[in-house]
Amino acid sequence: MGGFILRRLLQAMLVLVVVSFLVFAGVYLVGDPVDVLISPEATAIERLRVTRELGLDQPLWVQYLRFAGHALQGQFGNSFLAGQPAMALIIQRMPATLELAAVATLLAVAVGVPVGLYAGLKPETATAKFAMTLSVLGFSLPTFWVGLMLIMGLSVMTGWLPSSGRGELVYLGPVGLSVLTVDGLKHLALPALTLGLGAASLLARLTRATAREVVPMDFVKFARAKGLSERRVISVHVLKNLMIPLVTILGLEFGRMAAFAVITESIFAWPGMGKLLIDSVLTLDRPVVVAYVLIVVSFLITLNLLVDVTYGLLDPRIRLGDSR
Repeated sequence: MGGFILRRLLQAMLVLVVVSFLVFAGVYLVGDPVDVLISPEATAIERLRVTRELGLDQPLWVQYLRFAGHALQGQFGNSFLAGQPAMALIIQRMPATLELAAVATLLAVAVGVPVGLYAGLKPETATAKFAMTLSVLGFSLPTFWVGLMLIMGLSVMTGWLPSSGRGELVYLGPVGLSVLTVDGLKHLALPALTLGLGAASLLARLTRATAREVVPMDFVKFARAKGLSERRVISVHVLKNLMIPLVTILGLEFGRMAAFAVITESIFAWPGMGKLLIDSVLTLDRPVVVAYVLIVVSFLITLNLLVDVTYGLLDPRIRLGDSR
């Protein structure tokens, strides 16, 4: 296990270096932040002063090495627009994104796993076939279209739920949570539904496929032959084996929703990291963009490592050690 984790950490360091350079170079080639930060009527002297203050007068490789040196110390520079540390801006928005992704994941599990399990145990029923048809539709529809339709149906036409903002918060130390208030839950409902719909559809189809593979196996037949109740057979023998692939998908889906909730956060004006990324890209705020990408990549790498370790713990046949 130790050798496996060490190899993954070395791979993660290499990925971070490559990704940081590609993103830094990509943002560098997109445009000049000075054009956004100062007035078009500014003189050449004013433009030169701002360029030097931001360190943009140096070659690309010099700027990158300076950024990499500061990043190794946990400093990603100050935002060109806000003048605050880029890391601080991202950390301020992180709880909102993680809360949205967590609630969307819980909704996906609460809907996808029972529906998929029912469809796997009774695949020939009309209800199961209808549910699987809806699941295909669920992960085929574009996220922005789903969000707009939910706003039109549940906010504009009926007024049941708010369409933007985060609502009332309850602070646990420095972290504000909207899930602990009624107003916050109302604001959270639409973006969580939008973000969790695709994951619920994917979980339903995966659960159905895995259940159809597990149910005919000998250990399930033996459990039924011993006279165990159907509920115990499903809860102990079937669900336990379903958890192995579900853990992998849940980890990856949670990471995907937390990292790529940009569209959902933009549609619902949810004050998370995704909306901050869009605003930073539009203003060519390089420190924030690069810091965001590095944090997201680090988060996904850590999440994948945890998924791999959990997979090995759930399935004793899998060994994550130094075996070749």
